[in-house]
Amino acid sequence: MRTTLVLDRPVAVVPAMLLREERFLYRRIADQGRAVLGIGVHEVVDAPSFDQEGRAMDWTFGALPYEWIGADGTEARRADGGPISQWWIPKWVVEWRGQVVYLHVHPAHVQEIQERRDDLHTELLDPDVELAAHWTERTDRTNYMYHVDRLMRHIQRGDIYEVNYCVERFAHWPSLEPFTAFQRLLHRSQAPFAAFHRDGDRFILSASPERFLAFDHRQVIGEPMKGTRPRSSDPEEDARLRDELARDAKERSENVMAVDVMRHDLSRVAAPGTVMVRELCGVRSYPRVHQLVSTISATIASGSGPLDVVRSAFPMASMTGAPKERAMQLIAMAEGVPRGAFSGSLGFFAPDGTGDLNVVIRAIEFDRRTSLASLRTGSALTALCDPASEWEECVVKARSVLDALRHA
Repeated sequence: MRTTLVLDRPVAVVPAMLLREERFLYRRIADQGRAVLGIGVHEVVDAPSFDQEGRAMDWTFGALPYEWIGADGTEARRADGGPISQWWIPKWVVEWRGQVVYLHVHPAHVQEIQERRDDLHTELLDPDVELAAHWTERTDRTNYMYHVDRLMRHIQRGDIYEVNYCVERFAHWPSLEPFTAFQRLLHRSQAPFAAFHRDGDRFILSASPERFLAFDHRQVIGEPMKGTRPRSSDPEEDARLRDELARDAKERSENVMAVDVMRHDLSRVAAPGTVMVRELCGVRSYPRVHQLVSTISATIASGSGPLDVVRSAFPMASMTGAPKERAMQLIAMAEGVPRGAFSGSLGFFAPDGTGDLNVVIRAIEFDRRTSLASLRTGSALTALCDPASEWEECVVKARSVLDALRHA
């Protein structure tokens, strides 16, 4: 049983304590006025454990790469037979709920937190972030158009209806300081489902606007996001952009296809008759973008648990296509390299029965040993799409992440 303290001093989002920890995960859940930060590792586990009501037995954080569940629905394994998914129970959890900050301490690490308590309240310095001098496209525009043409032929033949094709940019970035870079990224983007993950020398800085799944005991919602417009400082133009997004036939068709896939995925582990579309193609306005989001809800069936839901719906419909299995096969052929963390998920399950998993997009992956940074972006291809516009969408998404790192 953890000791829970209410902290009477502000806690930095990226406190100095993190410098001494080889693993941590910060997750923002903006629509709940909530954020959590799992610090350190008490125990690595193969999977979270739950009671009959869907409550995690302890705080459990997870990092799920895109390849965790294959196109055939089977779970990928390492060479030693272990899962490629990563789950761990942290030493300490900082939880922001509105204006209140809680510290949940594992009983084995009470003494250590007493000795390091001040580090929670010490914010790391925020120097200017020096941008990488040059980003190299792993797939240039010519090759992109070649692969898009091949994928569009599959759409025209009816093999698939939608496919999410992604491209990668990389840079040698020895000056990148991931701790302060994430502070800048979060401050500038205000991304509702942002994440900051460290695993040794590898970091993920994600300004994610998209939720994958949220849990409340045996209730689950999925929120596929397809469709984006920028915000404008001019109120009339901003309203026009919002209305344009709501009416865009291509964006709506992409969203509806993702909804159909998620409904199917959830129906395999949901109680009969409980899968419902609460909202279809609703426009949500965030500080920098308008997003087209749908919400699907379900009650988890007796005999299944939250992790069964995650497995059934993974990888998320918005980052694969329809039908999912064939789309994933074509993605693997077109992209040629594993996605890894990108379009996977970072999240947690809590003892109060809640859990939240995001979609890892708008993300910089950084390896401090090699100073190599990677930034992947993509878009959905359908029969209605214009390939040149899809390429530009990939460029704009990449630019939005890098611009957020610039000094205000």
